[in-house]
Amino acid sequence: MLAPLLPAQPVRGGRWRDHRQIINAICWVKRTGSPWRDLPERYGSWKTAHGRFCRWAADGTWARLKAHVIALAELDDGIVWNVQVDATIVRAHQHAAGARKGG
Repeated sequence: MLAPLLPAQPVRGGRWRDHRQIINAICWVKRTGSPWRDLPERYGSWKTAHGRFCRWAADGTWARLKAHVIALAELDDGIVWNVQVDATIVRAHQHAAGARKGG
């Protein structure tokens, strides 16, 4: 369903790693907040995943995928646009409390 929106294999050079594996790797990094270098080996090289993430961000692939997924969800009434953000609890470092030095 999303495969036609992804870039095709290059004509010259080596074959790319499977798009699904790379997307799973990128999702893992974004979900966990881990550095790229901590990517588990089952996803392949972190350099490959990071390079593909940056390349797709630059060429608009992520924007096309997002627009397509939103359009599909709106057709099925699968998105509820009512969102509420609660920012009443903000934790600051103890030095950010504003107390004077020395008492």
